[in-house]
Amino acid sequence: MISTAFSLGTYITKNISTPCSSNRPVINNFDATALRFKSQLQKSSSGEHQLVQAANEKQPLCTRREAIGFGFSIALLDAICQPQPAAAEATPCELTLSPSGLAFCDKVVGYGPQAVKGQLIKAHYVGKLENGKVFDSSYNRGKPLTFRVGAGEVIKGWDLGILGGEGVPPMLAGGKRTLKLPPELGYGMRGAGCKGGSCIIPPESVLLFDVEFIGKA
Repeated sequence: MISTAFSLGTYITKNISTPCSSNRPVINNFDATALRFKSQLQKSSSGEHQLVQAANEKQPLCTRREAIGFGFSIALLDAICQPQPAAAEATPCELTLSPSGLAFCDKVVGYGPQAVKGQLIKAHYVGKLENGKVFDSSYNRGKPLTFRVGAGEVIKGWDLGILGGEGVPPMLAGGKRTLKLPPELGYGMRGAGCKGGSCIIPPESVLLFDVEFIGKA
Protein backbone atom coordinates (compact mmCIF):
# COMPACT_ATOMS: atom_id res chain seq x y z
CA MET A 1 0.00 0.00 0.00
CA ILE A 2 1.18 3.53 -0.65
CA SER A 3 2.82 5.52 2.08
CA THR A 4 -0.18 7.34 3.58
CA ALA A 5 -0.91 6.00 6.98
CA PHE A 6 1.77 3.35 7.35
CA SER A 7 2.88 3.34 3.94
CA LEU A 8 -1.03 3.19 3.47
CA GLY A 9 -43.97 0.90 10.37
CA THR A 10 -46.38 -0.72 11.77
CA TYR A 11 -48.30 0.69 14.74
CA ILE A 12 -51.73 0.37 16.48
CA THR A 13 -53.82 3.50 16.99
CA LYS A 14 -55.09 3.72 20.57
CA ASN A 15 -57.89 5.70 22.11
CA ILE A 16 -56.52 8.94 23.47
CA SER A 17 -58.24 11.37 25.80
CA THR A 18 -57.36 15.01 26.23
CA PRO A 19 -55.48 15.70 29.44
CA CYS A 20 -58.09 18.22 30.58
CA SER A 21 -59.49 18.25 34.09
CA SER A 22 -62.32 15.81 34.85
CA ASN A 23 -65.02 18.50 34.86
CA ARG A 24 -64.59 19.07 31.13
CA PRO A 25 -65.78 16.77 28.35
CA VAL A 26 -63.05 14.74 26.64
CA ILE A 27 -62.46 13.66 23.06
CA ASN A 28 -62.38 9.89 22.64
CA ASN A 29 -61.88 7.35 19.86
CA PHE A 30 -59.95 9.21 17.20
CA ASP A 31 -56.93 8.59 15.05
CA ALA A 32 -54.16 10.65 16.63
CA THR A 33 -52.30 11.06 13.36
CA ALA A 34 -55.35 12.73 11.79
CA LEU A 35 -55.84 15.31 14.56
CA ARG A 36 -55.83 18.96 13.52
CA PHE A 37 -56.19 21.87 15.94
CA LYS A 38 -58.31 24.88 15.01
CA SER A 39 -57.61 27.44 17.68
CA GLN A 40 -56.55 31.01 18.21
CA LEU A 41 -55.22 33.27 20.93
CA GLN A 42 -57.61 35.75 22.52
CA LYS A 43 -56.90 38.26 25.22
CA SER A 44 -59.23 38.02 28.20
CA SER A 45 -60.46 40.96 30.31
CA SER A 46 -57.75 40.15 32.86
CA GLY A 47 -55.09 40.70 30.20
CA GLU A 48 -54.18 37.01 30.02
CA HIS A 49 -53.87 35.26 26.70
CA GLN A 50 -55.99 32.13 26.52
CA LEU A 51 -56.30 29.48 23.86
CA VAL A 52 -59.85 29.53 22.49
CA GLN A 53 -61.58 27.71 19.70
CA ALA A 54 -62.51 29.26 16.40
CA ALA A 55 -66.02 30.56 16.02
CA ASN A 56 -67.21 27.45 14.19
CA GLU A 57 -66.18 25.15 17.07
CA LYS A 58 -68.47 24.38 20.00
CA GLN A 59 -66.29 22.01 22.04
CA PRO A 60 -65.14 23.24 25.51
CA LEU A 61 -61.48 24.14 25.83
CA CYS A 62 -58.55 23.03 27.92
CA THR A 63 -56.30 25.58 29.52
CA ARG A 64 -53.46 26.94 27.42
CA ARG A 65 -50.91 24.79 29.25
CA GLU A 66 -53.03 21.64 28.87
CA ALA A 67 -53.65 22.25 25.18
CA ILE A 68 -49.98 22.85 24.43
CA GLY A 69 -48.99 19.72 26.37
CA PHE A 70 -51.59 17.66 24.54
CA GLY A 71 -50.51 19.02 21.16
CA PHE A 72 -46.89 18.13 21.94
CA SER A 73 -47.93 14.58 22.88
CA ILE A 74 -49.78 14.14 19.59
CA ALA A 75 -46.82 15.47 17.58
CA LEU A 76 -44.51 13.07 19.40
CA LEU A 77 -46.84 10.14 18.75
CA ASP A 78 -47.09 11.07 15.09
CA ALA A 79 -43.29 11.16 14.77
CA ILE A 80 -42.93 7.76 16.45
CA CYS A 81 -45.53 6.23 14.15
CA GLN A 82 -43.81 7.35 10.95
CA PRO A 83 -42.31 4.39 9.02
CA GLN A 84 -38.58 4.15 9.54
CA PRO A 85 -36.24 3.78 6.54
CA ALA A 86 -34.53 0.44 6.17
CA ALA A 87 -30.91 0.34 7.30
CA ALA A 88 -28.58 0.97 4.38
CA GLU A 89 -26.74 -2.08 3.14
CA ALA A 90 -28.38 -4.30 5.76
CA THR A 91 -27.82 -7.37 3.55
CA PRO A 92 -24.29 -8.78 3.92
CA CYS A 93 -22.13 -8.55 0.82
CA GLU A 94 -21.48 -12.02 -0.63
CA LEU A 95 -17.84 -12.30 -1.64
CA THR A 96 -16.73 -14.01 -4.84
CA LEU A 97 -13.35 -15.74 -4.69
CA SER A 98 -11.13 -15.25 -7.74
CA PRO A 99 -8.31 -17.61 -8.86
CA SER A 100 -5.76 -15.09 -7.53
CA GLY A 101 -7.10 -15.58 -3.99
CA LEU A 102 -8.64 -12.09 -3.95
CA ALA A 103 -12.32 -12.09 -2.94
CA PHE A 104 -14.57 -9.22 -3.98
CA CYS A 105 -18.14 -7.97 -3.81
CA ASP A 106 -19.64 -4.93 -5.53
CA LYS A 107 -21.87 -2.94 -3.15
CA VAL A 108 -22.40 -0.25 -5.79
CA VAL A 109 -21.62 -0.77 -9.46
CA GLY A 110 -20.04 2.37 -10.87
CA TYR A 111 -21.34 4.52 -13.71
CA GLY A 112 -18.12 6.06 -15.08
CA PRO A 113 -15.08 4.80 -16.99
CA GLN A 114 -12.79 2.12 -15.63
CA ALA A 115 -9.24 2.96 -14.60
CA VAL A 116 -6.34 2.57 -17.03
CA LYS A 117 -3.04 1.08 -15.91
CA GLY A 118 -0.64 3.84 -14.89
CA GLN A 119 -3.44 6.40 -14.53
CA LEU A 120 -3.50 8.73 -11.52
CA ILE A 121 -6.74 8.01 -9.66
CA LYS A 122 -8.51 8.86 -6.40
CA ALA A 123 -10.12 6.37 -4.04
CA HIS A 124 -11.59 6.41 -0.55
CA TYR A 125 -11.22 3.35 1.66
CA VAL A 126 -11.67 1.77 5.07
CA GLY A 127 -9.15 -0.94 5.97
CA LYS A 128 -9.94 -3.63 8.54
CA LEU A 129 -8.31 -6.71 9.96
CA GLU A 130 -10.18 -9.98 9.68
CA ASN A 131 -11.51 -9.53 13.23
CA GLY A 132 -13.23 -6.30 12.13
CA LYS A 133 -10.77 -3.86 13.74
CA VAL A 134 -10.29 -0.74 11.60
CA PHE A 135 -6.62 0.09 11.10
CA ASP A 136 -6.94 2.95 8.61
CA SER A 137 -9.57 5.11 6.90
CA SER A 138 -9.22 7.86 4.32
CA TYR A 139 -12.71 9.07 5.29
CA ASN A 140 -11.41 9.89 8.77
CA ARG A 141 -8.69 12.01 7.23
CA GLY A 142 -11.22 13.72 4.97
CA LYS A 143 -9.11 13.16 1.87
CA PRO A 144 -9.09 10.32 -0.68
CA LEU A 145 -5.95 8.39 -1.54
CA THR A 146 -4.30 9.49 -4.81
CA PHE A 147 -1.99 7.02 -6.58
CA ARG A 148 -1.02 5.55 -9.96
CA VAL A 149 -2.97 2.34 -10.29
CA GLY A 150 -1.10 -0.70 -11.60
CA ALA A 151 2.29 0.93 -11.04
CA GLY A 152 3.12 -0.88 -7.80
CA GLU A 153 2.49 2.19 -5.64
CA VAL A 154 -0.04 0.26 -3.55
CA ILE A 155 -0.29 -3.35 -2.42
CA LYS A 156 -1.03 -5.87 -5.17
CA GLY A 157 -4.56 -6.61 -3.96
CA TRP A 158 -5.52 -2.99 -4.54
CA ASP A 159 -4.18 -2.82 -8.09
CA LEU A 160 -5.93 -6.07 -8.92
CA GLY A 161 -9.13 -5.11 -7.12
CA ILE A 162 -9.50 -1.82 -9.02
CA LEU A 163 -7.99 -2.58 -12.45
CA GLY A 164 -9.41 -6.10 -12.57
CA GLY A 165 -7.85 -9.24 -13.99
CA GLU A 166 -7.43 -12.89 -12.99
CA GLY A 167 -11.19 -13.37 -12.60
CA VAL A 168 -11.86 -9.92 -11.07
CA PRO A 169 -13.90 -7.42 -13.15
CA PRO A 170 -12.55 -3.83 -13.31
CA MET A 171 -14.16 -1.21 -11.11
CA LEU A 172 -16.01 1.68 -12.72
CA ALA A 173 -15.78 5.25 -11.40
CA GLY A 174 -18.40 5.81 -8.71
CA GLY A 175 -18.34 2.16 -7.69
CA LYS A 176 -17.97 0.75 -4.19
CA ARG A 177 -16.39 -2.65 -3.67
CA THR A 178 -15.38 -4.83 -0.74
CA LEU A 179 -12.05 -6.60 -1.15
CA LYS A 180 -10.69 -9.47 0.94
CA LEU A 181 -6.96 -9.83 0.49
CA PRO A 182 -4.95 -12.92 1.41
CA PRO A 183 -1.56 -12.10 3.01
CA GLU A 184 0.34 -12.53 -0.28
CA LEU A 185 -1.74 -9.74 -1.87
CA GLY A 186 -1.35 -7.53 1.21
CA TYR A 187 1.62 -6.99 3.50
CA GLY A 188 2.65 -10.64 3.71
CA MET A 189 5.21 -11.76 6.27
CA ARG A 190 6.44 -8.25 7.07
CA GLY A 191 3.15 -6.76 8.27
CA ALA A 192 2.85 -2.98 8.51
CA GLY A 193 3.11 -0.23 11.09
CA CYS A 194 5.50 -2.33 13.17
CA LYS A 195 7.33 -0.72 16.08
CA GLY A 196 8.78 -2.14 19.28
CA GLY A 197 7.69 -5.67 18.53
CA SER A 198 4.03 -4.86 17.78
CA CYS A 199 2.39 -4.16 14.44
CA ILE A 200 -0.77 -2.31 13.47
CA ILE A 201 -1.13 -4.92 10.74
CA PRO A 202 0.42 -8.16 12.03
CA PRO A 203 2.41 -10.39 9.67
CA GLU A 204 0.37 -12.82 7.53
CA SER A 205 -2.83 -10.82 8.03
CA VAL A 206 -5.93 -11.26 5.90
CA LEU A 207 -7.21 -7.75 5.13
CA LEU A 208 -10.64 -6.34 4.32
CA PHE A 209 -11.05 -3.10 2.40
CA ASP A 210 -14.15 -1.14 1.54
CA VAL A 211 -13.01 0.79 -1.54
CA GLU A 212 -14.81 3.68 -3.26
CA PHE A 213 -13.31 4.39 -6.68
CA ILE A 214 -13.89 8.11 -7.20
CA GLY A 215 -12.26 8.36 -10.61
CA LYS A 216 -9.38 10.04 -12.38
CA ALA A 217 -7.36 12.47 -10.24
